[in-house]
Amino acid sequence: MTPTVLLAPDKFKGTLTAAQVVDALRRGIAQTAPQLRVLSCPIADGGDGTVDAACAAGFATRTTTVTGPTGAPRLVRWALQEDVAVLELAETVGLDALPGGELAPHAASTRGLGELMHAAIDAGARTLLVGLGGSASTDAGAGLLQGLGAQLRATDGTDLGPGLSGLGALATADLGAARAVLDGVTVIAANDVTNPLLGPEGAAAVYGPQKGLAAAEISAADEVLAAAARILDPSGAHRDRPGAGAAGGTGFGLFLLGAAQRSGADAVFELVGVDALLAQADVVVTGEGKLDAQTLQGKGPAEVARRARERGLPVAAVAGVITLGAQELGSAGIDDAWDLTSRAGSTRRALEEGEKLLVEIGRDLGTWLREPTGNDTVTGG
Repeated sequence: MTPTVLLAPDKFKGTLTAAQVVDALRRGIAQTAPQLRVLSCPIADGGDGTVDAACAAGFATRTTTVTGPTGAPRLVRWALQEDVAVLELAETVGLDALPGGELAPHAASTRGLGELMHAAIDAGARTLLVGLGGSASTDAGAGLLQGLGAQLRATDGTDLGPGLSGLGALATADLGAARAVLDGVTVIAANDVTNPLLGPEGAAAVYGPQKGLAAAEISAADEVLAAAARILDPSGAHRDRPGAGAAGGTGFGLFLLGAAQRSGADAVFELVGVDALLAQADVVVTGEGKLDAQTLQGKGPAEVARRARERGLPVAAVAGVITLGAQELGSAGIDDAWDLTSRAGSTRRALEEGEKLLVEIGRDLGTWLREPTGNDTVTGG
């Protein structure tokens, strides 16, 4: 029986989408083993690339103009299938959405994500999968709440200003309108963050620096979040929940509206049908731009490998660069791995010629698997 190969990589961030990685590997395999059956399943884990993964799985691509992270209008993509919508914070109000890539730790807001949720509901969605990776802001989800219609007022009675700087003036909050918009709607916060909103493991302390907060600003930012939490969450029911600190406190904002948190990989894999495809596969190929210690913390490729190992399937991985040793890869269920940087001889060439190099690796994979036994294990590197 002809072996079936499942290609299930994540994106190579900054260079290739997951769908482009799949396409390059598929073209290479076809050159040396055209008889192999190849299944394609681009994946994501709740960060950037989540909408791409949904669209590759058959969701329709939609576009909506919302408020970008620093206030400028922004045309963003999202995905819809029947009454299920997939939304991505990263593309909407995340670091990648910042004009010119310039960090705005005090001004960046999540308002556009709330507006996008509203638009998806208006389009008929009754389940919203919201990927929370790649946040640019630390506003406790206040902007998102406003984008859904919540009335947040500053000490002078005016509408609350955007971002962390605006949050510091929060005096009153009425979430009734936002909750009404979400009546009958299931909201899933897709991410793998377990941080609470506040404290040394909270949103400001752990994630503030990557958004531009200086070390000397962390304590003050945490105090702003704490003061806002006392108004938004007077019972204290949500601020300490695992995941409240996700995306600068966006998890907290979603919890206030009744959202449930799920592992990003689990939620996306369910949408794109990873398990059904694994059931058809003899060999699995996964990967991402960088295979490192973070990969092993529940990221997409590690979850693909774990599920494949449960089925006794050999797993190969492809990455732009690999910092894990053979033992670490083996413990994760990855039998062998190939990186573009070693093949290219330089990081620059790996980045510039990633697609070409992936085609080469695909040719190698085809050679290793071209015997139609269905039992071959990928070996080599």
